[in-house]
Amino acid sequence: MNRTLGAQSPLVESVPLPRRRLRPLEPVSTRTRWVLGVAFFVLFVAAWAVFTLGGFVSPTFLASPVTMVQEGWLLFTEFGFLHDIGMTVWRVVGGFTMAAIMAVPLGIAMGAHKGVEAFLEPFVSFCRYLPASAFIPLLILWAGLGELQKLLVIFIGSVFQIILMVAVTVGNARRDLVEAAYTLGATPTGIVRRVLIPGAAPDIAETLRLVLGWAWTYIIVAELIGASSGIGHMITDSQALLNTGQIIFGIIIIGLIGLVSDFAFKALNHRLFAWSFVR
Repeated sequence: MNRTLGAQSPLVESVPLPRRRLRPLEPVSTRTRWVLGVAFFVLFVAAWAVFTLGGFVSPTFLASPVTMVQEGWLLFTEFGFLHDIGMTVWRVVGGFTMAAIMAVPLGIAMGAHKGVEAFLEPFVSFCRYLPASAFIPLLILWAGLGELQKLLVIFIGSVFQIILMVAVTVGNARRDLVEAAYTLGATPTGIVRRVLIPGAAPDIAETLRLVLGWAWTYIIVAELIGASSGIGHMITDSQALLNTGQIIFGIIIIGLIGLVSDFAFKALNHRLFAWSFVR
């Protein structure tokens, strides 16, 4: 009997174990992650080059990678593109900072106090579905065509998202920690300052990182009307000239700046809240 129980079933022997890299949720090394990520970009650019340099797509509709690089070089050397990049970064960072300064305290208040949540959540939920571009005519009337109008587009596109996400994060605090703090004599204000905010801080920082990425998607809209500088202004001018090389280069620059800011934000979060990333 023991020999029979100890023997391996033929059915088990016939079922091969899946390869480790193909198992669901199996982690990969940092080196493999980088290699795979770079490989996708290489394949994408190769396919782009085949379709454009091979004559399958007209240059009027899609410039080749070579033309795009040449146009990008001209933008830097002859058209002062560094100034456009600086203005765009200033607008995104300025509008996002304004939104964060207003939204984080409101989100904490909503998450910590159900009365505040009941008062504000219907309005905030309603406003977050309104497209920021729909406010441009009103913002031009209220703030003119200057920098404030562009900052407010980024602000409106970010502030309501941050409020709700921070409120959800704070409201999901562990109840056992709150009850333990009350048992130790903490006041309601002390609960917010010493339990809710420290516990939610890593997730609040991650929320800000995500919404900063969304803020970059509003910059073209913000610079679409009344702008004399910025990447969005350059893209609009290039569209009028049918210069797809410059359009693509501007889009890629926005993506690269956003990617760098995302990595920087993530590194800062890891440094400030290293304890929350330990698993």
